[in-house]
Order: sequence, then C-alpha cells, then structure tokens
Amino acid sequence: MFMDQEAGITEMVMEPRPLQSLPIKALLSELTQQLGTTASTSAIGQVELLFQSADCQWLPDQEQWVELQKEYRGLVCALISCADLPPSEDGGAPLSTSDYQHVPVLATGVCRALRALLQPLCGHEGGGARSLFRALAPYVCVFAVTHFQEQLWTSSSSREAARLLLGALLKTGNWRDSAHMLMGDTEDEGLVGAVLDILQPRLTRESWQCCEAAKLVFVWTLLQLTRPFVSPHLARLLGPSLLMNDHHRPENCMLGVRCLHHVVLNTPAADLRQFNQAEVVYQALFRHLYTSEAAVIQLVLQCLLDLLLILERPPSSLASTRRKLCRHDDVLRLVLTHMEAEHKVALRRVYAAALPGLLVRMGLTVCRHLRRLERVLLAYLEVPDPPEEIGRLKVLEALETTIRVAWPRWEGRTGVFVRSLLRLLVDVSSDEQLTDSTKLQLRTRTVACLKLLDVCAQGRVQVDSTCCSSKLLDCLPTVWSDERD
Repeated sequence: MFMDQEAGITEMVMEPRPLQSLPIKALLSELTQQLGTTASTSAIGQVELLFQSADCQWLPDQEQWVELQKEYRGLVCALISCADLPPSEDGGAPLSTSDYQHVPVLATGVCRALRALLQPLCGHEGGGARSLFRALAPYVCVFAVTHFQEQLWTSSSSREAARLLLGALLKTGNWRDSAHMLMGDTEDEGLVGAVLDILQPRLTRESWQCCEAAKLVFVWTLLQLTRPFVSPHLARLLGPSLLMNDHHRPENCMLGVRCLHHVVLNTPAADLRQFNQAEVVYQALFRHLYTSEAAVIQLVLQCLLDLLLILERPPSSLASTRRKLCRHDDVLRLVLTHMEAEHKVALRRVYAAALPGLLVRMGLTVCRHLRRLERVLLAYLEVPDPPEEIGRLKVLEALETTIRVAWPRWEGRTGVFVRSLLRLLVDVSSDEQLTDSTKLQLRTRTVACLKLLDVCAQGRVQVDSTCCSSKLLDCLPTVWSDERD
C-alpha cells in the first residue's frame, strides 16, 4: 500500500496536472505521513521535487488556501522534525559534534524543500495566499535561524542553505530584513508573537536546558526587537532571560545578562517598573557581583548602570543635601569592597573600567565612600598593568572624576596622592614594555590629576627632590608649568 502511494506521488511529481485532477489535500497528508515514517533525504527530496514541479495551475483559489492551512502546516512541521536536534541530557550538559553528525545533511535537504514550498506563494497578494504564508512563516523562521548560526549541529553547506531559506522567506513576505519581519510596521503585524508561541514550550524552567537551539533562537529574536515592540511581549521575554541569567554556566549566564540589558534599553521605564519587574531584574543582576567571572561582571555592571536609572534618580541629580542611601550606594560599596581585595588582572580591569561611570553617577555623595575609595585608588595606581595599562588609565580617570565632584574633601589628601602620582610618572618613564602612545596617555592623565590636586591645595603643591627622582625633575617642569599655566 505504501509503495503504491509512493509511486503515485512520484508520478505526480514527474507529470504535473491541473489542480482539479489532483487530490491536493490527500496528497499533503500522504507526504506528511511519509516524512513521519521515514525521515530520510530521499523522502525530503520527493517533497522538494513535488513543489519544484508545480506550475501556476497547481495554485488553489482563495478559499482553498484557507482550507489547506492545516495540511500545509502539518507538512512543514514534518519536514522540520526530520532535522530535529537530539535533546541535551545530564542537566543541560552540551552534546558533542558526533551527536549531531546526521543533522547538517538532513537540514540542508529540508531548507531546499521549504524554499520550493514557499516558491508558489511568492508574489501572490490574495488574502488566502497571504493567510497561508503567515501561518507557515514562523515555523520556517525558527528553523532557518536554528541552522544559519555556526554551531555544532551545522556545517558550511547547511548554514548556506539556511541563509538562502531565510532570504526566500523575507522575499516572499516583502520584508526588508529580519527585524522588519519580526516587528512588522503600522499596517502589518510582525512574526515575533508567533515565533515566541513556538519557542515558549521549549523555554520553561524544566525544558530550556535540553533545547540548546531554542535558547539561541530566542536570543536572536529578542536582540532584533527595538522600541516599541518589546513592551507588548515583555512578560514572555523576561522569563527565559531570567532563567538563562540564573544558570551556573557562564556562557548561559552571559546570554541572559545580554538579553536583560537589551530589554532594559528598549523598554519604557514605566512599563519595566510595572509589577515590580525592574526590581526583580536588579536583584537577579546584583547577585552576579559576587561571582569571579570577569566577562560576566563586565556585562552585569554595564546593565546595572542603565537599570539603576529606571529604578531611581541618580544621587548626583538630587538637590537635597540630605540624600538617603540608595541602590547606587549598594553597587559602589560592593564594587569597592571587591576591588580592594582583588588580585586577578582581568577582574581588576573590569572593576577599574566601571568605576568612573559609577562615580559620575554618585556625584557629591561619593564622599560617603571616600575613605575606602582612597585606599582602592592608591593601591591600583601602584600596580602596573602592561602593556595597555587599562587598569591604571581607568583609575586615573576615576581619580580625576572624584577630585572634581568632591574637591572640598581633597585638601587633606593631596600629599599622599601627589607622591603616588609622581612615583607613577617615574615607573612609566622607565618601563620598556609600554608603547609611546600608552606612556603619553598615562602622562597626560597623571598631570591632569596633579593639576586638580594643586587647585584643591590652593596652589601649594610643590615638586622637589624629597618626593621624586632627578630623572623625573628633568622631565616634569615643562609639563607641570604648561598645565599649571
């Protein structure tokens, strides 16, 4: 019986006849059943040949497009399931390349078959054809995004086939690019809601770790969205993002933080504060400040700086002299605590890079943390960080910022910092690992800080042989006099 059906399908492929003489509904059901029974390249190829051989007489009228939506959707899902990825096991541990060895070949065939299936729909603006295309497009989109990324389950040929499939999808839908496809415009709703409907069952707390591809498609989808298209789907976007953010594997955690940051940047503050969602995100991010992964902390600090503006006004913008402690204080206090005891170069660079932005945000209220901040700045100025000296450059920027915003408190601290800065100039002038451009940056920032300290001390900063070497005295007068003038 099955062989007779297969022979009949092959005959239809080779000699297309008018639609009226073909049981198209039964044909689609038979193709779906065949793919469910034998997920092979030959079965996928038969579907491709069928739709490549179809001419304009195969196209149904408007009513039949609507009637065939269920059968077409079933066929598309059967095609996609032929290249399904094996689920991860052991708590979401990633699979090896050998586990995916058959996927690229099948995915390449499915991409070609889906392109052939979309071809009859291209250029037909009728309501029935448009309705059918919109029903199939989300599934095709998810499949194409799954396979055009460079992952263990893809090859160069499968990635190229997936990119061609996505291009065919955009052309059929008259979309400019992927973002336009997902978001749509004022007259045409995008696919983001339907794509999230497909991904949602795979992104629950119990299942998301077993669906590596679903996670990556979700991240790709979210990062395509901009205002005002994030807010309507905020609840469905925050859930998976927070799940990834809370995961113990750094790569998942970083994906989650990146998603949360994108949501923060592209959601109105009022929408994010609704139902206390902004506070939930803040608490989820704040916990990461206790980790020792430099890449994670860097993303978290960047996200926190933007999120804090949604949760509260910056302390520097408050006119009252009696400012209460706030979340900005909590973040700065914890950063300074970790900086004081940190010995890993990568983490020192991350903390130093984030410090100037925090200090600008704090304004005069940085005086609450001035004693600990002083210890941190002095310690970081003493330790070299060749060859780029990122840590020292950022700490010099932080010192300059602190002097500017809290200058009345610096007169009594001038001496210790002048000595530290002069020692820095000596170290820089004799360090052969540093390039000339790096030396120039360090020298420029150091002299700028010396000038500010001189202003705080009302012009009483003096440079003599008791606090620096003769080599420094030979090179300092020109710079110092220029900056002082």
